[in-house]
Amino acid sequence: MPSLAARTIRRHGLIAGAILSAAMLATLPWIDAIGFDRGALVGYAGMVLAFLMVFFGVRAWRDGLRASQPDRRVRFWPAFGVGAGIAAVGSVCYALTWQVVQRLWLPDFAERYAAYAVGKARAAGASAEQLAALTRDMADFARLYENPLVNIGFSLLEPLPIGLLFAGVSAWWFSRR
Repeated sequence: MPSLAARTIRRHGLIAGAILSAAMLATLPWIDAIGFDRGALVGYAGMVLAFLMVFFGVRAWRDGLRASQPDRRVRFWPAFGVGAGIAAVGSVCYALTWQVVQRLWLPDFAERYAAYAVGKARAAGASAEQLAALTRDMADFARLYENPLVNIGFSLLEPLPIGLLFAGVSAWWFSRR
């Protein structure tokens, strides 16, 4: 039988992953209308909402510990581990969902993002040399992004730091006396 921590991580991590994936899929029909800047704002708002599950998961884990051992004090690092586990499961769900979305509906994402970045730099008044360097950098990014492992790595780097921040705050909150 899995431990209380493992059950909590699995349950709350999958809920966080479902929220992250649903937020991504909900914005997909409007990706062209809202653009990259607003899309990032909507995406990060969804991540904050999803990673509330870290807080609720750490609380559920703490309550489960106290039910079996009423005098047990919750320590920071075990609580952080539970929160980080929830964040990791949710982030993996997000990265896997992005792999499906990107392959099926946005196969030209890297090229579209490169065009957006160059256009934004041009509008900001970048010089011809800066635009040429950015164009080269974006072409390198597009080549890297074709590798599924690199793509998954980039995808994990979007939500995971936010989830770890939630894990740290939650662990601190529940380990206080």
